[in-house]
Amino acid sequence: MITAIVFVKADVARIPAVAEQIAALAGVSEVYSVTGHIDLIAMVRVRAHEDVASVVADRLNKVDGVLSTETHIAFRSYSTHDLEATFSLGLDGPA
Repeated sequence: MITAIVFVKADVARIPAVAEQIAALAGVSEVYSVTGHIDLIAMVRVRAHEDVASVVADRLNKVDGVLSTETHIAFRSYSTHDLEATFSLGLDGPA
């Protein structure tokens, strides 16, 4: 699984609509409205590197109201969230 973090600058007057359109794209798992120099962060999770280009360049960048994007590919995840989810499913072995 390839995870890409996409920083999105959007037309300020259209941020909610842009976020909803991006969230509806296949391969986009979450979209966050954020403070700072960017307006949105989209999490893209796909099977292959080529699919990142398909999601970001071919679809996300073409959403009306997207002004620019900056894409970062994740090498490794250090989140404990995934571990906690596994244990909550009972996959931690016999008691």
